Amino acid sequence: MRCDEIRELLAGYQDGELDAAQTAQVREHLAGCESCRAELARLERVKEVASKVQYKDLPLEIWEGYWQGVYRRIERGLGWVFASFGAVVLICFGLFHLIRDFFLRPEVSIFAKLGVAGLIAGGAFLLVSLIRERMFAYYRERYREVQR
Repeated sequence: MRCDEIRELLAGYQDGELDAAQTAQVREHLAGCESCRAELARLERVKEVASKVQYKDLPLEIWEGYWQGVYRRIERGLGWVFASFGAVVLICFGLFHLIRDFFLRPEVSIFAKLGVAGLIAGGAFLLVSLIRERMFAYYRERYREVQR
């Protein structure tokens, strides 16, 4: 095998993930190739250094800031729930009065009724489309967690 093919197998060889035939090929190549032995030694040093890496404990201030952020998000979420509920109630109330006072009155022209109905339906479709698009973009934002 060529050196570039062996180098692709070195990490697997180091971790014991190769089958018997591949392991034998790598050993045979390493016996006669100084540059591949040097590459394997470099990989072993990287593995040794990586095994010594430890996570640093976070200071108490950072944890307190984290939990305050969680509480703020919960408060903000509840605020949106109550605001949305109020908006739905007001919209339903307005639609009820619109139907009762505008659409059910016989003296209002059918063209005015169709125009208002088309305007309301179009606005509703645009609103739903806008909300759906914003949610789609929000949930697929790759850099949402990055601090600014």
